[in-house]
Amino acid sequence: MASATGMPERPNDGRGEEEPLLGRAGDASQQEDQGLQFNFVIGNAVPNPVPPSSLILLNSAGILLTTQAILLLQPTHTPKQKKQGTNVHAVLNLTSILTLLAGLVIIEYNKIDHNGLHFQSPHAILGLITYILFFLQALVGIAQYYIPGVFGGVDNAKSVYKYHRMSGYVILIMSFVTVAAATQTGFNKTTLHIQLWAVVVASVITLAGVLPRIKKQKLGIS
Repeated sequence: MASATGMPERPNDGRGEEEPLLGRAGDASQQEDQGLQFNFVIGNAVPNPVPPSSLILLNSAGILLTTQAILLLQPTHTPKQKKQGTNVHAVLNLTSILTLLAGLVIIEYNKIDHNGLHFQSPHAILGLITYILFFLQALVGIAQYYIPGVFGGVDNAKSVYKYHRMSGYVILIMSFVTVAAATQTGFNKTTLHIQLWAVVVASVITLAGVLPRIKKQKLGIS
């Protein structure tokens, strides 16, 4: 049947504004009794499989948050500043841990989905060690400040502070080494093409802004 313009009409097959670009009509439509929070994942909103590039973004965000958490706490020196700084430091590091954990889940999901080998490259091994150290560091930090009874009291917990700070700097450096090792993986060489020199320069610049701000007395060095 022709329309008023002389063009043939398309049959009404249930499509139209309800049809998403990918999928069938109604695949991306909110149900009447469904909350808005589900709209983020209706239809093709969640990619499958999750792209490996998400790992890079999440891990980069995790390292950035950890760096900011260190920078924020370093200058504090009065009791009020230390309390406020420690609380924000904890929030930033907790957010960092969650983003790193999400990155780990994504890469493992992709490995399983593609029957890939696990923890074979230097980058993968370094990454696993760094992940574990990040999580342990967070657990110790939370325990020593918020539940000092784990260490037998506040004084004992405070005696651990300097070791927590030292290990924090070591883990930060390890995270940069892990990123540098990622430039030597096959995926980077064939797809991403991130240059080793760029990672090294960025890491050196970042550490140049962090390490000189270390206060020796906070590390127990007179």
